[in-house]
Amino acid sequence: MTYTLTFWGTRGSIPTPGPHTARYGGNTPCVSITGPDNGLVILDAGSGLRPLGHALMTQPRRRVRADILLSHTHWDHIQGIPFFKPLSVPGNAVCIFGAAQEGVPLADILRQQMDPMVFPIPLTALAASLTITEIGQATLAIDSLDVRTFRLRHPGTTLGFRLTPRDGSRDVAYVTDNELGSGGTYDVPADWRAQLVRFLEGTDTLIHDAMYADTIIAARAGWGHSTPRQAVDLAAEARCRRLMLFHHEPEHNDDALDALVMETRAYASRVAPGLAVEAAMEGLRLAL
Repeated sequence: MTYTLTFWGTRGSIPTPGPHTARYGGNTPCVSITGPDNGLVILDAGSGLRPLGHALMTQPRRRVRADILLSHTHWDHIQGIPFFKPLSVPGNAVCIFGAAQEGVPLADILRQQMDPMVFPIPLTALAASLTITEIGQATLAIDSLDVRTFRLRHPGTTLGFRLTPRDGSRDVAYVTDNELGSGGTYDVPADWRAQLVRFLEGTDTLIHDAMYADTIIAARAGWGHSTPRQAVDLAAEARCRRLMLFHHEPEHNDDALDALVMETRAYASRVAPGLAVEAAMEGLRLAL
């Protein structure tokens, strides 16, 4: 097992720092995968990208080379980019992959976030080499990982990722901001659910949106999110080994998430007895 997955941000919508979220974390989405070739793949660039950047800067001096895969460009998934310290160091190289939105190029969206009207340093002033590449549903080769993408049910163009190490290590799928229920109108095919199951078939670790409780999901129809039980049903259908509940609701403190995990495990024990269920926590590391 030569790859390590680390959670740096697990919260949805807005950072929620404080003692009430200390265990599961208050930073917005960011997950890293490191491999034997010193490659670094980063899934989303929420506020969790900032502590990841600090950790990279404290390592023995070496150039940082990182590939960032953006699920989409809602603010909670890109707001860490201006605070990613490796971008301020000459000689470092970062490539950002993601989709355009409503005809607006990805590069323009990222520049607008750092427009002088709202941020003091423009994207073009960063010292590192920065490459921005637009992708849709595609297959990519990044370092020693094969990456496949899949269009999700969420407002805007949102991508899920399945990453498979070429050395035979366990694979992981990152599927956040995804509506598994019937709400919303999305530009996806009629057999989207069946296609998603095929995309995920046999994945070892599935990181999936589990933002809303079953008691409120009807009122959030069309918002592009799922419940823990819906995520369990998908993981069971796709024969995944482990489910990581992700994109935690800002209103849920640590105690609420503890209760949610217990309830979800009880449900999984009935419908998917072999499925391991956990909630993503900042600082948690998984060997792949």
